[in-house]
Amino acid sequence: MPGTNSIILPRFLRTRTILTGAVVLSLVIVSYGLAQQANRPRPEPSAESNQVGGEPDGIVQVANLVYAGTKSSQCFSDHFLIRAEKESSISTSRRFHAVKLGAAEVFGFPLVIMTGEGDFTLTDQERENLRKYIEGGGFLLASAGCSSREWDRAFRREMATIFPANAMVALGLDHPVFHTVYEINELQARHGKPRPVEGVVLQGRLGVLYSQDGLNDTSHSQGCCCCGGNEITNSEQVNVNILAYALNY
Repeated sequence: MPGTNSIILPRFLRTRTILTGAVVLSLVIVSYGLAQQANRPRPEPSAESNQVGGEPDGIVQVANLVYAGTKSSQCFSDHFLIRAEKESSISTSRRFHAVKLGAAEVFGFPLVIMTGEGDFTLTDQERENLRKYIEGGGFLLASAGCSSREWDRAFRREMATIFPANAMVALGLDHPVFHTVYEINELQARHGKPRPVEGVVLQGRLGVLYSQDGLNDTSHSQGCCCCGGNEITNSEQVNVNILAYALNY
């Protein structure tokens, strides 16, 4: 069951009325703040939509990053978007939008997903975009596919390059990210006790959350598996919480 904080107030949704028990809450939500950050490119909306990605205005969209040439997060399940809509006030697109990390379009999303296997190296433009995106209020959810050691090493190397003054730190389960929609007091894994998730904190705000075991939720990804690696099995709830955190902090 969701925790006591199950009503989430996304920053960029328009007014919605939500019924919780016998209490009617009229929520006035400000327009999407990420695109208003200083020194950040703002994607032009398409003719068919008021928002990047082809969705109606007021729908939360999440980007699936294409990075280091052609690497993508193809085995990260988007099923948590459906669950977020059921368990909170967040209206979501039901699918990820594939977005190149090196393109200006990335700045139009409150949450971006990055996962994969094997070694990789980001381009200078990708590093610059990711730094500006996170410093400007965006949130990166990163996960090593199949608990790939090579991907883990590459991701750590890239974070150290992009944020040399902000080392990744282990996040305790008392962190607010674990207590938004669901009260998560334990991380469960396929094999033994999972390693703590880690994060990059900028000016007191968590901007990057990373799991070397994996938050991919491959049980809901068609044609994917954890391939002998470890994986956090309550990742769907964790990812719902991350989305809520990204919208509210």
